[in-house]
Amino acid sequence: MGIQLGDIAPDFTAETTEGTLSLHDYLGDGWGVLFSHPADFTPVCTTELGDFANRKDEFAKRNTKLIGVSVDSVESHRGWSADIAETQGTGLNYPLVGDENRSVANLYGMIHPNAIETATVRTVFIIGPDKKIKLTLTYPAAIGRNVDEIIRALDALQLSAQYGVSTPVNWKDGDDVIISPAISDTDAKAKFPKGFKTLTPYLRLTPQPNK
Repeated sequence: MGIQLGDIAPDFTAETTEGTLSLHDYLGDGWGVLFSHPADFTPVCTTELGDFANRKDEFAKRNTKLIGVSVDSVESHRGWSADIAETQGTGLNYPLVGDENRSVANLYGMIHPNAIETATVRTVFIIGPDKKIKLTLTYPAAIGRNVDEIIRALDALQLSAQYGVSTPVNWKDGDDVIISPAISDTDAKAKFPKGFKTLTPYLRLTPQPNK
C-alpha cells in the first residue's frame, strides 16, 4: 500500500543541489511541498521547475519549503539549472535531490512501472508541520502540473488547519468557506462573528475568517 493521507512523511537524508539534506530537519516546523519530475533536460520538466523557482517567494509567504526529486544526479541537476534560468527566467533556488539509487523514489512510490519504468512520474506531496501527508497529486509525464492549483490547495489546507473550516468546489483565497455540520448554529455564531448563510441545515457558508 502506498503513502496515504495522514501518514507520516517518510524521513530521508539525501544529496541535493544545496548539499546533504534531511527532510524533516529541512522542513522544521513549517510546511513542505515534495515533488518529483521524470528527467532533467526535458521540456515539460524545464517549465515546471522554472515556475516553482519563479514562485518560491509565494510558498515562503505560506511558511512552505520546496524540495524536488528525480533519479538524475546532483551534477546533472546543476547543469540543467542553466537551461531553466535561460528559458524560464530563474534557475534552481530550492534543493533538488539526486536520487540515482531510487531510494527516495521508492520510499514515496514515485516510480509507476506501468507509466514509466525507469523514472519518477510527476508526484506532489504537501506535508504539514506535524510531518503528516496532507495532499497527494500524481500526473503523467506528458502533463505539466498547475502550480496555481498547488498553491490554492495549500491555502485551503492551511485555512482548514487553523480555523477548522472546509472549502467548497472551485474555492479560491478570499471566497466564502463552509462551517462543519458538527458545529451548532449557536457555536457557529460565536466562532464566526462575521455571520453565516444557511443554504441547507448541513451547508452553511461564512466569510473567510482570516480576511
